[in-house]
Amino acid sequence: MTDRSDKPTHQTSSRSHALTLQSASAGETRRLGALLGGVLAAGDIVLLTGDLGAGKTAFTQGIGAGLGVADTINSPTFTILKEYAGRVPLYHFDLYRIEDPNELPALGFEDYFDGEGVCVVEWAERGEDGSGGDAAWPASWLRIEFQKVSSSERTLCCSAMGQRGRALLAEFLRVATA
Repeated sequence: MTDRSDKPTHQTSSRSHALTLQSASAGETRRLGALLGGVLAAGDIVLLTGDLGAGKTAFTQGIGAGLGVADTINSPTFTILKEYAGRVPLYHFDLYRIEDPNELPALGFEDYFDGEGVCVVEWAERGEDGSGGDAAWPASWLRIEFQKVSSSERTLCCSAMGQRGRALLAEFLRVATA
């Protein structure tokens, strides 16, 4: 949903590093992704969670646009990782097929997390141990949980960990509500 000024509505929770955004359409979800993509830098990690069809890939397409990626971005469900060239590389992970978070170290994802690009991880919850811990991820990240409100509307619940993650969240709030 948007307010009368066509800006996404937002709320901040009692935690200083939480943000909720509303998207009325897939196009708006892509636009929000592009806004985030415009502030991302090498080494940033964006974790995306949510049900099938919740908007994770549309948001990643927007991130790619914000990073200047010219290629078509689609979900790397069967390959697990796709790399795209932009102003910084985009490393697009899809963990849908991962059944055990212990599979991740063998795939060498850590090399990308410390790399020269932006990592976007769809189905990030599949890389976690289920105890509420985020041990699979580096110390700093931005997480966006997608919730279906209707066939086209989505709620994006954003949170962050670490200094860079919180800075990204603040920048995302700034550009999404400008």
